[in-house]
Amino acid sequence: MTMTITTPPCTAPVSPVSPTAGTLRPLGLGEVRITGGFWGDRQRVNATHTLSHIGDRLESEGWLPNFDLAAAGTLPAGRRGREFADSEIYKYLEALAWEIGRSDDVELEETFRSVVARVTAAQEADGYLNTNFGRDGQGARWSDLEWGHELYNLGHLFQAAVARHRTRPLADDGLIGVARRAADLVCDVFGVGGIEAVCGHPEVEVGLAELGRSVDEPRYIAQSSLFVDRRGHGTLSDIEWGRSYYQDDQPLRGAASLRGHAVRANYLAAGAVDVAVENADGALLDALRSQWSRTRARRTYVTGGQGSHHQDEAFGEDWELPPDRAYSETCAGIGSVMFSWRLLLADGDARYADLIERTLFNVLATSPSADGRAFFYANTLHQRVPGTPADPNKTSVRASSSLRAPWFEVSCCPPNVARTLASLDAYIATADDDGMQVHQYAPAEIRTLLSDGRRVSVDVETAFPMEGLVRVVVRETEPEPWTLSLRIPEWADGAVLRVQPTDGPAEARAVPVGYVTERRSFRAGDVVELDLPLRPRVSHPDGRLDAVRGCVVVERGPEVFALESSDLPDHGHVDDIVIDLDTAPYEKDGRIWVKAGGRSDEPRAWPYGRAECVATSATDVALVPYHEWGNRGPSTMRVWLPVV
Repeated sequence: MTMTITTPPCTAPVSPVSPTAGTLRPLGLGEVRITGGFWGDRQRVNATHTLSHIGDRLESEGWLPNFDLAAAGTLPAGRRGREFADSEIYKYLEALAWEIGRSDDVELEETFRSVVARVTAAQEADGYLNTNFGRDGQGARWSDLEWGHELYNLGHLFQAAVARHRTRPLADDGLIGVARRAADLVCDVFGVGGIEAVCGHPEVEVGLAELGRSVDEPRYIAQSSLFVDRRGHGTLSDIEWGRSYYQDDQPLRGAASLRGHAVRANYLAAGAVDVAVENADGALLDALRSQWSRTRARRTYVTGGQGSHHQDEAFGEDWELPPDRAYSETCAGIGSVMFSWRLLLADGDARYADLIERTLFNVLATSPSADGRAFFYANTLHQRVPGTPADPNKTSVRASSSLRAPWFEVSCCPPNVARTLASLDAYIATADDDGMQVHQYAPAEIRTLLSDGRRVSVDVETAFPMEGLVRVVVRETEPEPWTLSLRIPEWADGAVLRVQPTDGPAEARAVPVGYVTERRSFRAGDVVELDLPLRPRVSHPDGRLDAVRGCVVVERGPEVFALESSDLPDHGHVDDIVIDLDTAPYEKDGRIWVKAGGRSDEPRAWPYGRAECVATSATDVALVPYHEWGNRGPSTMRVWLPVV
């Protein structure tokens, strides 16, 4: 498909995030198109299977019909789902909007309009929109800010409206009007002189800030700023896990790290970056940079997952990262990407893109099944007991890391995965005054205009992550020089850059991790090749990570690998295996293999004392990319492998 440039310079891109300031400008769906490969395949499944699956379950679970009941005036009788069920309809609408923006799918457009009509009919005259509060027999409006999720739900409504407004700015479905009426009400109720409190689940901060950018309404950004500054002053009631659960224990500017509920923490941080950028608040941005750095260094799993507590879906303390108790909620990973992406746009630092890459390949890609109709809610790094296949006709409990399930009682993750995959094109590349930057590698067409109006078009050709060669072919350019920047991932020691101009000899040089820049007067047909080393590597944990001391993890490029019992003789148990690093991991037949053996130490009546663990009957065992585990039926699995 041939792309045409739809975004002129200096206007908002068709992207989930569009800051008015920053080091980098995101390139949106009208400028970047993923054309195939690892992520293209997942976008195709998302569009053809996942979206319809989500729509069917929202209907059958009664969460979408709640809006019909609200419009008919019959609530609360018949309402189904949790207090935050409304938000899943809004995330679904956002996913539909981005996918329609990518594909112009007529059937999805009809579905979108039908759902919007049902949502619109449920909105009250003053802009209030919620199916769980405000009527006889229900709690009063804004009466349960700790757990009610009213503002959280609206935050997702605002993000859905932004997606529609940017992909179809002239659409007459009315969603942007619904969002604006609701946002105006929020500003009236919670603005200066109103209710001086926050929502127990951050999200409205992100939604208000982006809606304000999209419709050029400073009032919404100011309200988002108020919510950010109010957080941490004890406006919410204390609970058994402490106010840190919903980040109301200390002001955001004074926090050392992300803490509490991992999704809430990341959503709040993302919204705070939006506020800091719009208000040129360098102190707040510095605090967020510091929190991101410490969270990455001490509270993030090797997969990029975040959250080590099951009971409160929360971060643990520094170095508290037990693999068998990893919660690593899929939504927390998506929130981490949201936070990192905003800092990347603000600063242009490759570290943020590195964490995004790790999280995309090992959290986002892990959650959905191959057919896009079942999901992991939590993402354990060590499965001790083979899982139980989920009944496709039933709704599963959320916290079980067993096998992927088609739906959950708390089904925040499926539509969150869907909206992220549908908008993933917008996370590939950016531009600045001098050129273009490519952050994530996938087959793609990139067509944009630089800030001075120069047209720049390139194609990215790659089989990444299966292969490490990335070819950037210049398709259209103008005579003046510009700069192409390519990210060298943190794992890519030994990367080589080759430039093959159409009018001269090829050039090659080794390049360090970070960003490599090539500035020249490009011509159509010039090729810039990046050769990323994808040999298997062994990574050791920091000595303070007690839970995995004496273990290693095998990685290749951005992918983390796991040992799954499906690959063991007689379907053995992964906990009975140790690996021998005298033989380095190697590739054969498209897989990664390690030398492994059974444990010589037998279980004892008292599991302590002096013992030596020696591998017996050593053999070669294949590993599986972590994002593929659980696709072959019930199994045991572990990422961190004990060493002889």
